[in-house]
Amino acid sequence: MVAWLLLLLGGWLGGCATSKPGAAVRQQVQGKTYVIVGASSGFGRGMAEQLGAMKANVVLAARRTEVLEEVAGNIRAAGGQALVVTTDISQPEQVQRLADAALQQFGRVDVWVNDAGVGGIGRFWEIPLADYSRLIDVNLKGVVYGSQAAIRIFQKQSSGTLLNLGSVESKVPLAYHAVYAATKGAIRNLDQALNQELRLQGYQNIKVVTIEPWAVDTPFWGHAANYSGGTPRMAAMDPPSKVVNAMVRSSVRPRQELPVGWKARGASFSHQLLPHFTERISANVAHRYQIKTAPPAPATPSSLYQPVPTGQGVDDGVKKRIKQENRQRKQQN
Repeated sequence: MVAWLLLLLGGWLGGCATSKPGAAVRQQVQGKTYVIVGASSGFGRGMAEQLGAMKANVVLAARRTEVLEEVAGNIRAAGGQALVVTTDISQPEQVQRLADAALQQFGRVDVWVNDAGVGGIGRFWEIPLADYSRLIDVNLKGVVYGSQAAIRIFQKQSSGTLLNLGSVESKVPLAYHAVYAATKGAIRNLDQALNQELRLQGYQNIKVVTIEPWAVDTPFWGHAANYSGGTPRMAAMDPPSKVVNAMVRSSVRPRQELPVGWKARGASFSHQLLPHFTERISANVAHRYQIKTAPPAPATPSSLYQPVPTGQGVDDGVKKRIKQENRQRKQQN
């Protein structure tokens, strides 16, 4: 009860609009050029398609070329412009090629979004070290590569906004997500340091934003490497539209750190007051949903090394499946 009161209080204190961006934001977005790394599903795809409807220029980057072409077609049909650049963010030469292609096509980059990321779920000692190495290559080193490419462009332009996808786990690490949580905490520290370096060097019009959502119902769960024994999931997942809307708004009205939604804000606030208590409660919730009640699932690296054909949408229906399972469980009891 105390934990939920803290969450509610934090949400009330935080205040962050997550409704669909209004006319003023749409006007600011129109004609701007966005690079979105991780645009084939989840937040990246949702943001790309929303920006296309606002008549932005969108450079789409991910490993799944066919899916990117589909997203590009949706953007063009909505009146925006799109460029597909197949990219593995863990490869610095591919990230540089992405930056060069964006400049060649559109002349400048106004916003760069590092949204690509992979999960690793399971007991820390049971996940192969090779999987951890790959997870760090994508989630942390890839963000470093993308951030440096973006900031070098922004310095030549004297302006630009970098959005890096952190997580509520940037502050509140979850049990069974140990190395994933470590990469998200590192992204937050990276971004805070970058903002100070840019300030000290006089780059007042270059902004770095850390987006910190709660668990969200996207293909992330199906794409995560999983050695937990259960189907990947989490409690009380938010809809992806909440995060997509916040990201679009933050691209033109940046603030350094953005917990998205009342649950993320509440968890952040609770962790400031009672860090270890908040971590304990969060771990208990993760244990219940991922270990005790999740339907069995085989061990898999999933999309860690190679892209998978499943999970191409923005929403992945995980929350709906959990509700169905709960109903079936009640009927059986």
